[in-house]
Amino acid sequence: MQTRTALFTPVLIVGCVIIIASFAIRSAFGVFQIPIAEEFGWLRAEFSLAIAIQNLAWGVGQPLFGALAEKIGDRKAIILGALIYALGLVLSAYSVTPIEHQLYAWLVGFGIAGTGFGVILAVVGRAASDENRSMSLAIVSAAGSGGQIFGPPMAQWMLGFMPWQSIFVIFALSILLVLLLLPMMRAPQLASRTELEESMGEILIKAFRDPSYTFIFLGFFSCGYQLAFITAHFPAFVEELCGPIAPGGMLDSMGVSTTSALGAVALSLIGVANIGGTLLAGWLGKHYSKKYLLAGIYVGRTVASALFIMMPITPTSVILFAIVMGSLWLATIPLTSGLIAHIYGLRYMGTLYGIIFFSHQLGSFMGAWLGGRMYDVYGDYTLVWWIGVGVGAFSAIIHLPIRERRLEGLRTA
Repeated sequence: MQTRTALFTPVLIVGCVIIIASFAIRSAFGVFQIPIAEEFGWLRAEFSLAIAIQNLAWGVGQPLFGALAEKIGDRKAIILGALIYALGLVLSAYSVTPIEHQLYAWLVGFGIAGTGFGVILAVVGRAASDENRSMSLAIVSAAGSGGQIFGPPMAQWMLGFMPWQSIFVIFALSILLVLLLLPMMRAPQLASRTELEESMGEILIKAFRDPSYTFIFLGFFSCGYQLAFITAHFPAFVEELCGPIAPGGMLDSMGVSTTSALGAVALSLIGVANIGGTLLAGWLGKHYSKKYLLAGIYVGRTVASALFIMMPITPTSVILFAIVMGSLWLATIPLTSGLIAHIYGLRYMGTLYGIIFFSHQLGSFMGAWLGGRMYDVYGDYTLVWWIGVGVGAFSAIIHLPIRERRLEGLRTA
């Protein structure tokens, strides 16, 4: 087995570009929450349900694309995902009813699965050396924030001079353009002969019987809930609850002149802060227990969310919350995927992580849909925030009993 010592390989670079494009589009959907609802006169829950279905489809599609990549090859799976992604976006652009948006959200979700973390992390993990794997996974995870930095503000900016339908078509063309880089993405198969001889069914049975796998599955739910709720509803939440921004103040001098723009900028700041937080998590994961780091991240999110909703909501508190939450945003991704690789091996990492990620997307479905539903019923998002605090505390606790060592019964070289 050849050991690679270089950190920035072509596989890592191309993987980052794909993740950036995929997540720039995905993170921008919350910006369209109010424009679409106002154009068609829909309840907030209608488009929220489309975003929720998109997240659920992403979760359903992730293990499928992970298994597909392991059967037909990573690049073919990515091409299929990008084509489905683009098709879903174009069809959504010409949709005029909630049912149409919700139907095509399945295509968008499956497209995200084919161009997202499950497939990309697996191929990058196989291409990286043992020494660099934790950091490589962190860099790819941080790339997701690279997309989030400019995705929502760019969508908000484009809404100023073109309809949302045109933006969806531009998004579709963008995700197809990244396919031009795929010839550079060739990952070696870093698995031992005995590991290759084990079938996917054997590995899955052993994982399903392991309580630690169940704990990881359950713990990832709150991550999806919190991220999807904030991504889908934070711009609208900020626009409705924040007071006017003082002319000449700090926020106004940053070019944030309206609360509508503030919501998009807050999502961008989350992305900026997350780059540092995710890279730090990758470095720490190389030196310290991943399960305790994950528990600490969920504690931090829980405390940050509770303090934010208990205090007066102002433009300044929005900015501070975005920075704190952003530093913990995708820090769970390299640690969770690295934990799976450490316990269960690399051969079927894509499939095993994809199944775990389904829990994340169940949480995403609940966060996006429940946000809109509770808003329509109660007129605000307060209850949804407190549910997020509760599930975050649960995730912190459920990670503690995980046995962080190679699962007994797995073959080794």
